[in-house]
Amino acid sequence: MNLDLRFYFSLFLRRLPVMLTIFLVCSVLGVATAYNAAPTYTSSARLLIEEAQIEVGVANSINPDQQLRLIRERLLTRANLIDIANELNVFEDMQDMTPDAIFTKMLANTSVQLSGGRNQVTLMTISFKARTGQIAARVVSEYLTLIQADNSSNTNAQVENTLAFFQREVDRLSADLDQQSARIVSFKAENADALPEDLDFRYGRQAQLLERIDRLEKDFADLERQREEAIRFFETTGRLSRPGGTALSPEEQQLEQLELELRRARAVYSDTNPRVVLLQNQIDQLREIVSETQPNDVDDTFQSPENALLQLRIAEFEDRMASNVNERAEIEAELTQIDSSIQATAANGIALATLERDFANLQSRYNAANNNLDRSRLALDIEASNQGQKLTIIENPNVPQDPSGPNRIRIATIGVGAGLALAAGFFVLLEITNRTIRRPEEIEAKFNVTPIASIPYMESKRQRRMRMALLAGALLVVLIGVPLILWYIDTYYLPLDVIVARITNRLGL
Repeated sequence: MNLDLRFYFSLFLRRLPVMLTIFLVCSVLGVATAYNAAPTYTSSARLLIEEAQIEVGVANSINPDQQLRLIRERLLTRANLIDIANELNVFEDMQDMTPDAIFTKMLANTSVQLSGGRNQVTLMTISFKARTGQIAARVVSEYLTLIQADNSSNTNAQVENTLAFFQREVDRLSADLDQQSARIVSFKAENADALPEDLDFRYGRQAQLLERIDRLEKDFADLERQREEAIRFFETTGRLSRPGGTALSPEEQQLEQLELELRRARAVYSDTNPRVVLLQNQIDQLREIVSETQPNDVDDTFQSPENALLQLRIAEFEDRMASNVNERAEIEAELTQIDSSIQATAANGIALATLERDFANLQSRYNAANNNLDRSRLALDIEASNQGQKLTIIENPNVPQDPSGPNRIRIATIGVGAGLALAAGFFVLLEITNRTIRRPEEIEAKFNVTPIASIPYMESKRQRRMRMALLAGALLVVLIGVPLILWYIDTYYLPLDVIVARITNRLGL
């Protein structure tokens, strides 16, 4: 559908009085607000965090940017802002304002900005906007006083709290170390025979005892063979040695030589070894030969001492064999004890390692806590000598001579712009909500029919003059009446800037 400019121009002229009224009201309100707005003064101060002259770690754990942010948060608390506003009577209508309104307005008039960056000094700029320069400067001065007092007390409290914390930590860890040390000592005392540190010694002792048992077994076997050979020799010859100390016969010498070799072979080989069997057979043959050559009429008087000597020799062998058995029993008991201790060593080693690891961890934590305690004490001395990180005011607040606001041109421009926007919005809104049919095009669009002809409304000259007179009168009323009404309201009821302020506050602008 083509845009009918003539039609919309006629609508514009018809709605011009109302649109002009809206435009004038907004423009006059904007201009009046800009003209009557009270001047505001802004005072500011700048601060920075100076690095500590002596670095100790604990005293400088907070970086300057973070510390300034904490200062800002502690400064702009509800209690601080309300107290300062009441003390300095910052606003004219303080008695009519609620605490919430005072806090909100103080917060809105206060500006705290942080500036800085990498490898740059971090600065804080505090400014306040008030109705007079003296009030603005006094408020900023109060801010600085609060910041300095709070920062000093907070820094000292922080260092003291840190010192107290590490002192408690050192005492606690010291007690834990004593308890853990007592546990280790008690465990070692209870398991003195099964500790990992003596394991090599016990392995060596075990090997020595096993070797000793092996030697004892061989000695026992040798004693047993010697006893049996002595008995067999006596049974064969009837004596332990030849009487009168005469020399042995060749067979007897060979028999003793073979018996000596047999004893040596049995010490090395088993009884089923071919060499041992061969020696035994040779000995048996020689014994038969020696037995045949020995006289049978052995004198009883001679045989009796030999028998006694044999019993003594057997008793000697048995005593040595019993001593061998007793020694082996003692060694086996010791081996059993060593085996038990070796088996228990693994579990004891794990338990002892756990105890010692816990002790080492406690010792490490104790050393760290003790180191931090020393640093905290040094930090306290540094703060006491004013050589730590400190807040410095590099620009004090001054009393401004020229107002910083408001921006009157901007306020007036906003009023005029708002008037134009509302007037245009009024025109568009009426056009959107109007559903009546006013043109042939609308009939065709609504009913999908094409009218044959349209008869326009014909005004008479009298009606036209009346319409123009009404339009002129409406314009005069708008151009003269609206400013007069606004002037009356501003003069005798309430200043227009106050009305605008209340409206913006209600709207949350």
